[in-house]
Amino acid sequence: MAAPQMNMGDLGKSLAPIPNLGVAPEDKKDGFWSSNPIFTFVNNVTSSISQHRKSLDLINPGTMENINKEVARDVFLNQLQFTGLRADISKTFSMNPIFQISHGLSIGGQLPAYSFTAMVGNENTFFQGTVDNEFSLTGRINHSWDKHVVSKLTFQLAHGQQPMCQIEHDYQATDFSLNFKTLNPNFLDESYKGVMVGSILQSITPKLSLGLESVYSSLQQGVPGDAALSFVGRYNAGNWIASAQLQAQGALVASFWRKVANNVEAGVETTVQAGVQPTLNELMQPVYQTVVEANTTVGAKYEFRQSVYRGQVDSKGLVSFMLEHRVLPTVGLLFNASIDQAKNSANIGCGLSLEFAGSEEVMMMQNGMMDANGNPIEGVQMA
Repeated sequence: MAAPQMNMGDLGKSLAPIPNLGVAPEDKKDGFWSSNPIFTFVNNVTSSISQHRKSLDLINPGTMENINKEVARDVFLNQLQFTGLRADISKTFSMNPIFQISHGLSIGGQLPAYSFTAMVGNENTFFQGTVDNEFSLTGRINHSWDKHVVSKLTFQLAHGQQPMCQIEHDYQATDFSLNFKTLNPNFLDESYKGVMVGSILQSITPKLSLGLESVYSSLQQGVPGDAALSFVGRYNAGNWIASAQLQAQGALVASFWRKVANNVEAGVETTVQAGVQPTLNELMQPVYQTVVEANTTVGAKYEFRQSVYRGQVDSKGLVSFMLEHRVLPTVGLLFNASIDQAKNSANIGCGLSLEFAGSEEVMMMQNGMMDANGNPIEGVQMA
């Protein structure tokens, strides 16, 4: 658990009560901590900086992993696509605390043929575990120590694959965010083995935020580790958001999101990757040449009362489409398709989602007749 961070402006308040040895009680107000000129100067500077930051009305910039969430996760459908037939059946037994189980069935795609998921959580702690027909286990645990500090644990045990464990810690301050994570850490050897990532995202103005991310990787014994540094920027104007990432691998990712209408969103993302490729010259001697690859994706999202349409096309000729339609509050249909013009291939996926309630109270919450506290919602006619 990370130690609670203290505002630098309150440094003098926290140190002022420290007693001065050998000073009479009536003379403590003029002791070392209040009369020392160096401390007085530092305290005045930190207090001025703290007051100036408050006067800027800065907001929390979000997390580093969500720097381009509006485009990559909300508009684009790369993380939502699937192939074949798919069915998800879930049942919610309670809402506060939440307890839900679900069964997943799939055929003709890359998803497991069967998976079972259980989810338990309250306002502070969240548990989720999934096991499939090949006995692969995936789990996730989130715990919120307070409104600023969250710890996360993710693990995966799959047959024929190396076990995966990721430990993550988030700190959300008023105008900046800190994140520390480690992947497959090994502290038993003489030196650290694994991947360690640290990032900070700071609001410069109410709309502009800048940040950087550092990655250290050491996977093999006796081989020196590698370190890399990435820089990010994000500008949020309300109805449009622009972000850029300069990654250590020589890649530049720029994205732009726009709220076109109340139910229409659009986004564009461009990735430029620069690298070095070995080749042979006319004398059959090895030489290295710079290779630059670029790809641009344009997408749109149309959201209506019972349906959500997503479509995108990229510069490599891949066209994708997805439809999510809510037939009933507890029944949903999914359809997605993609055509790759360059590879002359096509994929189609169809899905069905069913949600059942474990009690009448949960059913009323799912139908929008009752809030999470069990209070009826005004203007909704209850059966």
